[in-house]
Amino acid sequence: MSTTLPNTDRILDAVAIGAGPFNLGFAALADTVPGLDVLVFESAEEFAWHPGMMLEGTHLQVPFMADLVTMADPSHPLSFLNHLKDTGRLYPFYIRENFYPLREEYNNYLRWAAARLPSVHFGAHVAAARFEDGVYELDVHTRDGVHTVRTRRLVLGTGTTPYVPASVPECVLGTGQAVHTSGYRPARAAIAAGSRIAVVGSGQSAAEVFADLLGTLGPDTHLEWVTRSARFFPLEYTKLTLEMTSPEYIDHFHSLPQGTRDALSSSQKGLYKGINADLIDEIHEMLYRRQVSGHAPVTLRAATALQGVEHRDGALQLNLRNQDDGGEFSTVADTLVLATGYAYREPDFVKDLGERINRLPDGRLDVDRNYAVSDDADVLVQNAELHTHGFTAPDLGMGAYRNSVIINRILGYEHYAVEKRIGFQSFGSPSPDSPASVSPALEGAHA
Repeated sequence: MSTTLPNTDRILDAVAIGAGPFNLGFAALADTVPGLDVLVFESAEEFAWHPGMMLEGTHLQVPFMADLVTMADPSHPLSFLNHLKDTGRLYPFYIRENFYPLREEYNNYLRWAAARLPSVHFGAHVAAARFEDGVYELDVHTRDGVHTVRTRRLVLGTGTTPYVPASVPECVLGTGQAVHTSGYRPARAAIAAGSRIAVVGSGQSAAEVFADLLGTLGPDTHLEWVTRSARFFPLEYTKLTLEMTSPEYIDHFHSLPQGTRDALSSSQKGLYKGINADLIDEIHEMLYRRQVSGHAPVTLRAATALQGVEHRDGALQLNLRNQDDGGEFSTVADTLVLATGYAYREPDFVKDLGERINRLPDGRLDVDRNYAVSDDADVLVQNAELHTHGFTAPDLGMGAYRNSVIINRILGYEHYAVEKRIGFQSFGSPSPDSPASVSPALEGAHA
């Protein structure tokens, strides 16, 4: 990791923009490829992975093998296990007998890896992009000026930004009474100080904030959790469902018409946005203990949509609508946490590239099967393809796979072996020339 740019007179093979886990993985895997010349630019001055939700005891929902490199190269020096060895924590992790790293532990690993990657530069903001004579020219702003960087390819990994629904006006966020989960940790004390607290949203972040507040509330404080989802969905994590995070399911999903892909994405939110089942059980136990102690009741409302928020006598009035019976009502809170998720936002400089970027009729990126959005496959994306590749897009466990595909595409040959089929099940209709009666993963057993 570096804070100053090297001599950039040369034409690079690729510039990756954004240094979240996916582009850090790109940098790590590219680092061990002889002759591959890449740089990674990140606007932030230092690495931080979801600092607003770095709550004590929270952990990943994927095993440690979903690190930057292991699923592409288990022997890579920047693996999570090598991080543990380097920091003297391998044996404690082994004795713990838990595949799921703590969120703080994973953040420490990412910072450790970033510090060992000379291609990664923080405090480097890509402000503009041009395509001239087969090369992309980037204006990169750093503390010591504006640099022109030339590259043959771009890898866009700028990630997602906090999503605040239109029902929440900016004036509400400006008071400090309401906060998105991305900023929860620094606002935690102020939020918990309210005598009436509301959490709006579904998924793991909402559950973690709710549990965190529930564990610290006074006996007379009222806490309310409102979610538009039909119920408090657990994350589906059974083995045959996990097989859908696979190259062959991506093949199947990508081959479908866009309307079908959108419908599937809508129906599959519980596969990546659900709540860890153990956390749901823990919340129920906390509610049970609170009831036994005679503390103020806690309200949970599923199938309830937030219609609007307005100031009322120094508090916030939440206008709600039940999705099942259509009834409209309101509740009042002193403080509000919005666990309303994140949305992809294209970097501003992408508009400079105009028609080089392929788009669907509705304006969304038209991402091909191997993650390119340009005819020449010289602009590639990370976690911007939920609508074209399905719920594998944000999955940390598929990051090394996607980076293997991208790096192989840049090189023009297969440097990293890429699995084609890993599951016992088949997706979609069988082709006329393939036996449908034999599971792909069993074919080797019959050889």
